[in-house]
Amino acid sequence: MTYVTHTRQAIVDYSVDKQAAAQAELDKYIESQAEAVAPTQDPLTSRDRRIIGEIIEVEPESVRTIWIEGGITVWVQLVCGGRLPFDRNWFATRVAEVKATLPETPLERNERLSEELEEACVKFNLWHPQIDWLSFSTKLYRNNQLVGYIGCNYEGWYSRPRTYGMNRFANSAEEAITFLGVRTAVAA
Repeated sequence: MTYVTHTRQAIVDYSVDKQAAAQAELDKYIESQAEAVAPTQDPLTSRDRRIIGEIIEVEPESVRTIWIEGGITVWVQLVCGGRLPFDRNWFATRVAEVKATLPETPLERNERLSEELEEACVKFNLWHPQIDWLSFSTKLYRNNQLVGYIGCNYEGWYSRPRTYGMNRFANSAEEAITFLGVRTAVAA
């Protein structure tokens, strides 16, 4: 008589693969949320990338980062994965030369002017609503009272006490504010 022996076949468990895929998807989602809440700050500004790109003759977008090794060598890491070494002193000299000739972008100009305006507003205890970035102008207030209008164009900083009228031009935001008759806040 013949006996038939039955053996168990291995049961393929697809749930393990599904779980791994779900975990990978969850990890990716958590990473994207963390980036949205606290984005990684890039140590290089667009101006820095333009300067480095000009020095090493590459597109600015291809520069990932730079670092100094041993106080002697400047390394430039490229997006494609390549690295280029440069002598620190030579690189610093070239940065100074390129900075002197590189024109300021409109964004960089607005950031610089905004910082100057903020410092002057703090000094005079003033505040302003949103800045019109195209004309770089805004209203100035103290104690919710309109003090005047201030802005900056190619002639320099200007101010005027009313909506219409003559602009008085100045060399700085502080000087333009003083033309409105505002004096620095005095601590009591």
